[in-house]
Amino acid sequence: MVVLVIIKDLAETASYCFASGIILKRLKEFITVVLRKEGKKNYSLLSSYRLITLKNILVKVLEKYVVNIMSKAAEEHRLLLWN
Repeated sequence: MVVLVIIKDLAETASYCFASGIILKRLKEFITVVLRKEGKKNYSLLSSYRLITLKNILVKVLEKYVVNIMSKAAEEHRLLLWN
């Protein structure tokens, strides 16, 4: 039952974003973490580090939703060419 509540809230948020054309500022935020690569001789070089970007999970869900809609529409209207 909790899943149904989450889905309803998510659908309302997605509908708001798409209808208004506004992406909420919090949905655009992400966190970047810098990790040292082990075994490097010189940590003063940028190549000695790896950047990991953590996106807002709601944005990931919305992106997947939009991709699914676009893929389905492209298939229905035969917009994709297959070899």
